[in-house]
Amino acid sequence: MDLKHVLLIDDNDIDIYISKHIVNSSKMAEKITVKNSAVEALEYLSTLMENSEAFPDTIFLDISMPVMDGFGFLDQYSKFPEYMTEKPHIFMLTSSSDADDIERVSKIKFVKKYLTKPLSLTMLKSLQF
Repeated sequence: MDLKHVLLIDDNDIDIYISKHIVNSSKMAEKITVKNSAVEALEYLSTLMENSEAFPDTIFLDISMPVMDGFGFLDQYSKFPEYMTEKPHIFMLTSSSDADDIERVSKIKFVKKYLTKPLSLTMLKSLQF
């Protein structure tokens, strides 16, 4: 399984370092893009509207971030054109084990799975893309 482009959306530098290391060591991705906020990620994705080939195949999204959380990101992301919202596999990658968050995520059609940090090689290899 090859992932051409992975987008990590997280505000925690340590979690970003771990996730990048795991994805790189898996040799499953050709490109990893990191955005430190949901707002920054939405702006970045907006620039790709004219170039759907450059759109990420997989997005790992944190829930707890300042200004706009992961749920706010998904709300805004749902307003993107359908050809953009169908392409990437979105995984919530978060330190939250809150049952309400897990339930809320389960109702969002874009999100494939809820993952608890830190990302591990075993976890990554078990995902269905």
